[in-house]
Amino acid sequence: MDTDDLSNETYKAVIITAEKFNHDLTLQFGCLAMECADDNEYLLEAEQFINGCLKTDNMDILMDYIFFGNPPLKKDFINTLSKIKNNINKVREIPIEKRTFEF
Repeated sequence: MDTDDLSNETYKAVIITAEKFNHDLTLQFGCLAMECADDNEYLLEAEQFINGCLKTDNMDILMDYIFFGNPPLKKDFINTLSKIKNNINKVREIPIEKRTFEF
């Protein structure tokens, strides 16, 4: 699927929040959509990506990779990931049939 296929709620919760922080992070979340079949699968993949980032023992190397050698402050990155994870949990509370899609 493409990010255009995400619900408005999911797009705002993940893609827009990432974009407000750093476009390079948006690219990472955008690429996840290509391997997903639907909105809920995307939310799961995004959450798994976040969990992996937060649990890594090599945060500096990961950030260097994600941000193409120009990483932001680690605390800001962690705060943004936490915010996106909270947003994901809020979207999950909305039944899929109540989410809005641009078709």
